[in-house]
Amino acid sequence: MEISGLISAILIGAVIGILGRLVIPGRQRIGLLWTIVVGIVAALIGTAVAAGLGVADTDGVDWGEWLIQIALAALGVAALDRVKLRR
Repeated sequence: MEISGLISAILIGAVIGILGRLVIPGRQRIGLLWTIVVGIVAALIGTAVAAGLGVADTDGVDWGEWLIQIALAALGVAALDRVKLRR
């Protein structure tokens, strides 16, 4: 992986993670770094799921892929928040 690919993954992960946090009501007790990590993982898994469903490559913006990624990020943020809450 080149440095530009790494930077792109971090930026896309940050956007997906932040959008995932915005979907969940209330305050989450995780930091920005965890939000980015959850966003990166959600983006990678969401891309694979969207490709499996056949909605990853469309003409224009891939709204289905984005929605899957954001939903996975929201689930990841909520799960991580619950884990941190128990500690």
